[in-house]
Amino acid sequence: MNRHIPFAQLHNFRDLGGYQAEDGSTVRRGRLFRSDSLSKLEGADWDRFLSLGIRTVVDLRYPWEIEAKGRVPAHPSLAYHNQSIEHRPYDQSALAPDVAPGPYLAARYAEVAKDGTKEIRETLELIATAGEGPVVFHCASGKDRTGLVAALILSLLGVPERTIVEDFTLTGLATARLVADWRAANPDRELTWPGYGQAPAEVMTLFLADLNSRYGSIQSYVTQILGLDTTFISALRANLLEPAAPISFRRATEADIPTLVRLRDDAANWQLSQGIDQWKPGQLTEPHFRTRLAEGEVWLAILNEPNAPDEQQVAGAWELWWDDPAAWGPQPPTAAYIHRLMTDRRVAPPGTGRHLLAEAERRITATGRTLSRLDCLADNPRLREYYQAAGYTVVGEQAAKDSGLGNPYAVTLLEKRLH
Repeated sequence: MNRHIPFAQLHNFRDLGGYQAEDGSTVRRGRLFRSDSLSKLEGADWDRFLSLGIRTVVDLRYPWEIEAKGRVPAHPSLAYHNQSIEHRPYDQSALAPDVAPGPYLAARYAEVAKDGTKEIRETLELIATAGEGPVVFHCASGKDRTGLVAALILSLLGVPERTIVEDFTLTGLATARLVADWRAANPDRELTWPGYGQAPAEVMTLFLADLNSRYGSIQSYVTQILGLDTTFISALRANLLEPAAPISFRRATEADIPTLVRLRDDAANWQLSQGIDQWKPGQLTEPHFRTRLAEGEVWLAILNEPNAPDEQQVAGAWELWWDDPAAWGPQPPTAAYIHRLMTDRRVAPPGTGRHLLAEAERRITATGRTLSRLDCLADNPRLREYYQAAGYTVVGEQAAKDSGLGNPYAVTLLEKRLH
């Protein structure tokens, strides 16, 4: 996913909004941005920047960098703050080719977390108390110092570590332009380190693991080392999170069958648009869902409009089976099987799929069964990773699942123990 906002001279300007927290809430869009150096803003880029309504700029660079390269242009609408969080300068462009980016940069980030407590604390306070106006924080390339601050904020907001790491790696989409800028500014120097401008996942993974190991958790680092209490964290969340849309659930009835067919066809069309060859439009018609209603359970997720409680929209659905011999073979009655987890992408808010999955697991637990099982196409790693992030473990493969549609296919089997 490309979250970059296009500018001519800025290469790594991104909105941190839209990420889902573990409680189902979502980071507000248009409220918090991260960027490379804003000193490059001019002309149409400057107009584009002002149109975002940003009111607070936090510059994470050294004062000597600002003196050499400049800062964001002054403007009556902008409050500018310099918080130099890094205290031990180093030159990435001059590193030897054999320096591994992951361990090296993770160690530098650990130094920043240790040395820059005052500036990091003040940066987080500025973001938490910024009021209604959007905030942008930046360094030179928008990768290292900026990535550290972004990781702390997203973690405090409850965004999963996997998502935080993915956000860090998105700098990779700007690497070529960042390298081109360096070469243009240094025509007489050779770029010796192939890791320059790169943002491999290992860097952030190692850094977060180090913080957790040293301090117990990211929140412990913030409260015990930075000295910010839970009141601050609550203020940060209130400023930057919007609650999950209210969703309720009910069993599907005969009258819902046309809606289920539409949901399935819409999901099939979306899969095809993404290059996923699994479901086909028109493949499952009303008789299929009539059978599922009779032999198992089919559930609907209903999106309730807060300002119009009488208006309800179907946001998604799933099937619950009590056995699944085609994929799992004969099994004792200790598990239930989730099938056709579907969301309506036109109306479902971010994170709806995870809500559906959690509700299905609650329903399984209510029946006294202790395992939730599902399968996904063996050559669909994105879906497999999605379920793994939700706590499912790969336990095997079925090389030729026959779903009764005349096209056996290989599936990965996943299960989750419910407590």
